[in-house]
Amino acid sequence: MLKMNQRHIQHLYWRAGFGIDINFLNKIQSNSRPQIIEELFSDSEKIIPLQLNLSEFTSIKNKSANALKKEMGEQAFQKLRQRSQKKLRDLNHAWIERLSESDGILREKMTLFWANIFVCRDNHIFHIQQYHNTLRENALGNFRNFVKSIAREASMSKYLNNKQNRKKSPNENFARELMELFTLGIGNYSEEDIKESARAFTGWSFNNKGGFLLKKHQHDFDEKKFFGKKGNFNGDDIIDIILEQKQCARFICDKIYKYFVNPIVDKNRLEEITSIFYKDYDIKNVMTYIFSAAWFYDDQNIGVKIKSPIELLVGIRTIVPVRFEEKKQFNYLQKMMGQVLLYPPNVSGWKGDKSWINSNTLMFRMKLASLILNNAIINLEEKGAFEDSFDTYYKNVKKRNRYLKTSKRWDVFLKKYGNLHPRQLRDFIVMSKLDFDTETLLDGLEIKSNKDFCIQLMSIPEYQIC
Repeated sequence: MLKMNQRHIQHLYWRAGFGIDINFLNKIQSNSRPQIIEELFSDSEKIIPLQLNLSEFTSIKNKSANALKKEMGEQAFQKLRQRSQKKLRDLNHAWIERLSESDGILREKMTLFWANIFVCRDNHIFHIQQYHNTLRENALGNFRNFVKSIAREASMSKYLNNKQNRKKSPNENFARELMELFTLGIGNYSEEDIKESARAFTGWSFNNKGGFLLKKHQHDFDEKKFFGKKGNFNGDDIIDIILEQKQCARFICDKIYKYFVNPIVDKNRLEEITSIFYKDYDIKNVMTYIFSAAWFYDDQNIGVKIKSPIELLVGIRTIVPVRFEEKKQFNYLQKMMGQVLLYPPNVSGWKGDKSWINSNTLMFRMKLASLILNNAIINLEEKGAFEDSFDTYYKNVKKRNRYLKTSKRWDVFLKKYGNLHPRQLRDFIVMSKLDFDTETLLDGLEIKSNKDFCIQLMSIPEYQIC
């Protein structure tokens, strides 16, 4: 029976989730690697959509923006948009709560991963919530069906202008990004392929409910030539032809490898998982293969990935349960570190890896545990450019103390970690190899309590890596 040591289990759960609770680790540690992996996937089989209470918008849900403007007037319509945008922040908060609390953590981690592949942004709360749940539903499913579902989403249709794609005036934006960013990568298609595939997606739109709608009078039913094939192709046909290219499987596997294994790609391993994925485009199969592979647990793949801001935030909460009393402060932290969920910077998404770290963000990230867990003061001079809603919030409310309003469950932490030897706590919290200076610093600390030591460990550079 193939056993896993503590370090390997933690490595798996940092890649497949956001770290692991010590009680759960102790519970599964006697299991074999296949058993642990099987449980990880079985816990994520159930699909639980993320649903906000949007009852206040029910009466206007199925009306177009133009109809609402005419009915309500410009001023009332703008107030409605502001309320909808506030709900977007609520969805952001609910998403992070889900990441922090779900038993189906692999599905949630995969949803986060795919959100930075099929990048989309939309202020329409019904449409973006639907889009978000399409990511979750397909996160461990069939990639072919996934791409076809994404191509039909109202939010994507708006974001990449496919709603404006008509027979007499094709809009190439979606067709271009479909190949460049979603499936093949730049240089693996021609400009003619873009033009012809754009024709295949003409007339693809959505109704007021956000459901897919083919406007037949705007669709080009004539013959197209795409990747050397001729036919009266529609959008689904284009996607099928794209997936016939092994480069599609390689492109996605390259993204998977960098996110789940190592930012530096081993080309032999990449070809190995590409062959697995290309057989059936089954996401669950390729992820099971990766997590089961002996090379996944090689030392060179452990403690080498810079945590994204969301991984950092949720990882802290995995060890010390904490709740934010003000949602705007939660958004503020994301903004400071450069990753606000539902607000990707552009269609390419977040670059990840070393782009998370610069002189400003590193200092802020190293203070994060103190800010959240120890009521440390926020230095507002450190922040960069903010959207007005965040900026105004922190500049105008001058009478408030500049610290995060959080409720910490130290009682839960102490029950689980209070009796650990400091060395055990260190090995549990920090995954990467310690720098000599850091090791010297930690060895010289006067450790008064595991509570204080936990914050200190979360404040060293090595905690930024998993």
